[in-house]
Amino acid sequence: MRYRSPCAIWRNTRTLFEETIVNRRQSLLRVIGTAALVLASGSAFAQATGYPDKPIRFVVPYPPGGGTDVIARIVQDRLRAALGQSIIIDNRGGAGGSIGTEVVARSAPDGYTVLFTLSSHTINPAIFPKLSFDTARDFEPIGIVCSLPQILVANPQFSANTLQQLISMAKEKPGSLAYASVGNGSPGHLAGEMLKLRTGTQMTHIPYRGGGPAVTDVVSGQVPLLWVSIPAAAQFVKQKQLKALAVSTVKRSAAFPDVPTVQEAGIPDFEVDSWYAMFVPAKTPRVIVDRLNAALNTVLKEPEIREKLLAQGSEAVGGTSEQLGAVVNAELPKWAKLVKDAGIKAD
Repeated sequence: MRYRSPCAIWRNTRTLFEETIVNRRQSLLRVIGTAALVLASGSAFAQATGYPDKPIRFVVPYPPGGGTDVIARIVQDRLRAALGQSIIIDNRGGAGGSIGTEVVARSAPDGYTVLFTLSSHTINPAIFPKLSFDTARDFEPIGIVCSLPQILVANPQFSANTLQQLISMAKEKPGSLAYASVGNGSPGHLAGEMLKLRTGTQMTHIPYRGGGPAVTDVVSGQVPLLWVSIPAAAQFVKQKQLKALAVSTVKRSAAFPDVPTVQEAGIPDFEVDSWYAMFVPAKTPRVIVDRLNAALNTVLKEPEIREKLLAQGSEAVGGTSEQLGAVVNAELPKWAKLVKDAGIKAD
């Protein structure tokens, strides 16, 4: 047998003892870490399952009176009843909806800050390449509230009464006409630029900070034309304060069945379909997403709500959060191409 000195034996024994202590310490830390994670998860789950227990803020990234604001207020009260909590609408207009959208992206993912926006949500990334948020990654979809066309309206004193007459005027005097929209990169902006591309005309785009201010200026005659969502213009068309020339969808609007589509005017391959939808910050617990989605679908099944939306030219949609996510993923490249083809730039 090989001789081992007492010192060597002591050193080996001490090493084994130290390794045992280290291993036990690491095991204890793992147990403590796991317990903390379980407790944290349990706490988060408990908070989520108790949702909502305080008022919810709906951030509308456009001024009061615009189409997005109108639709949000239609469903506001019934969602309050479905969720059992007050809903406060917070209008944060500017930068084509990007200012209010950023507010939501930077909010806590706890379900108490909800983005109520329109389809410019998938257009802005192409218009504003330096956004401080990522449309695809920084939001969790809840569901589509409704879909609707953009409508081309004019001041009643505007000489053209049809889209064909408008196009003729634009060709006779290139660059002499101007049209407004609710902002750079809005669906109305894209509809106006698509019309220019399809007809070979030139018109000046005038972006506003929302539908309310834009409608006001067209009614007063400061701007002759406006591409806007039907909810923002509906009452003014019905009261003859604006006249409607065309809608942007393939089919006519049920709210304005007498208004022709752009394609009916002889312009093929023209379609700009808008929607309003709800999002929350990314990493919002799934149980909260499902709660909001269920409440939204419950509200959209109510005949009174469907009728109110239809009166604004909108059709209730609903569906799953995954369906809204698929729409976002499909539209991002679609609108990016149009923005590039039209040479649209941020103001």
